[in-house]
Amino acid sequence: MKKIDQKDINNAAWAACDTFRGVVDPAQYKDYILVMLFLKYISDVWQDHYDSYREQYGDNARIRRKLERERFVLPDIKLIQTDEKTGDEIVLDEFPATYYSLYDRRAAANIGELINIVLDHIEESNKSKLEGVFRNIDFNSEANLGKTKDRNRRLKQLLEDFHKPQLSMKPSLVSEDVIGNTYIYLIERFASDSGKKAGEFFTPSKVTELVARLARPKSGDRICDPACGSGGLLVQAARQISNHDFALFGQESNGSTWALCRMNMFLHSFDSARIEWCDTLNSPLLVENDRLMKFNCVVANPPFSLDKWGAENAESDHYNRFWRGVPPKSKGDWAFISHMVETAFEKEGRVAVVVPHGVLFRGAKEGLIRQKMVEENLLDAVIGLPGNLFPTTNIPVAILVFDRSREKGGAREDYKDVLFIDASREFVSGKNQNTLSDEHLARIMEVYDSREDVDKYAHVADLEEIKENDFNLNIPRYVDTFEEEKEIDIDAVQQEIDDLEKELAEIRVKMAEKLREIRR
Repeated sequence: MKKIDQKDINNAAWAACDTFRGVVDPAQYKDYILVMLFLKYISDVWQDHYDSYREQYGDNARIRRKLERERFVLPDIKLIQTDEKTGDEIVLDEFPATYYSLYDRRAAANIGELINIVLDHIEESNKSKLEGVFRNIDFNSEANLGKTKDRNRRLKQLLEDFHKPQLSMKPSLVSEDVIGNTYIYLIERFASDSGKKAGEFFTPSKVTELVARLARPKSGDRICDPACGSGGLLVQAARQISNHDFALFGQESNGSTWALCRMNMFLHSFDSARIEWCDTLNSPLLVENDRLMKFNCVVANPPFSLDKWGAENAESDHYNRFWRGVPPKSKGDWAFISHMVETAFEKEGRVAVVVPHGVLFRGAKEGLIRQKMVEENLLDAVIGLPGNLFPTTNIPVAILVFDRSREKGGAREDYKDVLFIDASREFVSGKNQNTLSDEHLARIMEVYDSREDVDKYAHVADLEEIKENDFNLNIPRYVDTFEEEKEIDIDAVQQEIDDLEKELAEIRVKMAEKLREIRR
């Protein structure tokens, strides 16, 4: 069989969504599709290796020993019923916990229950990797998938959709990169269908790429996203490194999104990634020796202006993350930023975070925290992006880059300025959402690297200039994008109007002639 290319597998996987589209909310059916993709992937790898071992050895005992050392173990399942009269156990069915066993039983009256059983057995047999990953998904849910008849029909169709040749995921036919890319492709498509709910699990790919590049991850780094969603930023950060010499860490508060992130890591072969499930601001779990873990790179697109983020507990924070001040209880932006800066290695770590523009200029408590960050010489750059880049909001956003090597004793302690870039006017316009192009990213990175003034685009402000602006970081205070109005040629405009009126008169004459012909 010929190798399967990226486009074919993407299209086939997206077509499988038709089974749920219009019946189940995209924010919900994404979980069913992505779990089925993951199940199909590990089943195909298992089957591919089983066939290879059978060819090599032919000895069932030896084959079993080899399979027990697989990356994911797919156990045998025995469904047993106890005879009420005799107490004897009756074997109702016996099959391996694979997608293919479910496909063979796709017409079963209890197919939703069987899928759940297979996932439970896989999770139990791979506890160190998959514990909890499937606990938030129920293929037998009447609330999500409809009553028994409709539910069974949809699940049967879903299993058949994933049986298409284009969705064969055997290593001999398709690389892991392709499967990982398909997973991200589906998440991106789900986000465009999910509207505001997409913010829980998705950051646009070009924004994640830009944030990852600004964070400058390198070989040997520990990389963290404390609000990791489905893991897109961690994947992008890893892609900036040419080898696999790095460690990925993340934390996510939403259980189903945490599960998506775990599967995303496996599909990209980041099996050792540590992804925790809990609220970062109130219950940070990335700790060691009762202290916050430290990282070389910290990246995030945290929830914008999160209300009720836990300000009431911040004063007594065990890890003293908010020593610069406690942000207002209705806006958690600086709480996330404070956490990120505190988890970056002293005199070395870098932080890149997506924020709403209010972070740059709001006063009171936020203004004081912002002032302290600037006075500590931690802030390296403020980059303004266009509006309508996100499915969740049409407001323009900014990226803040903090660099702890600018601290006293760090390699960049001599840098005493902040680079402001206004890239808000450069984007590819879309029907529902704007995007950034490779060229836009290249220009931002070029200016970031050169660190020089660019007319109407970038300005390097020293700390004295920022102080004169009362530590207000609003980009228009530093980058003048005002365009003088061009002088209008009245005669040329009048000539254009005359030409248009003449053209309109000619069209009206032709239309009148056509109407007369029709009436005849």
